[in-house]
Amino acid sequence: MAKTLADFIREARAEIAEVDCDTVEAWLDAGEEVLIVDVREAEDFHKARLPGAHHVPRGHLEALADRAYGKAHPELSRAQERRVLLYCDSGTRSAFAALTLLQMGFTQVYSLAGGMVVWEAEDKPIIS
Repeated sequence: MAKTLADFIREARAEIAEVDCDTVEAWLDAGEEVLIVDVREAEDFHKARLPGAHHVPRGHLEALADRAYGKAHPELSRAQERRVLLYCDSGTRSAFAALTLLQMGFTQVYSLAGGMVVWEAEDKPIIS
């Protein structure tokens, strides 16, 4: 039987760690080390983003996270042992991105549950 999007999402979420907005806000308030990565498209990133977020579109994640790639993202490609938080609009692309980074050997990867939709609904800080 062919898989649906829901199947892929369920499988990814079974393998990754998701965190809620309060946890992320606590990390930020405490000044904890976390690389925040926005995997949305550029237009969305420039409209509103989490404080300190780096833009790494989901479509380019594998290349930009790979140190061997000539144009790797300078922060992400060196973050295999760092805490990395990924987010998107709803938490779907970031779940897929988290699974990808885990498969690439990253060890502390988290996806923001509910993404920007929930972050903004909970009136958390944004940069716009």
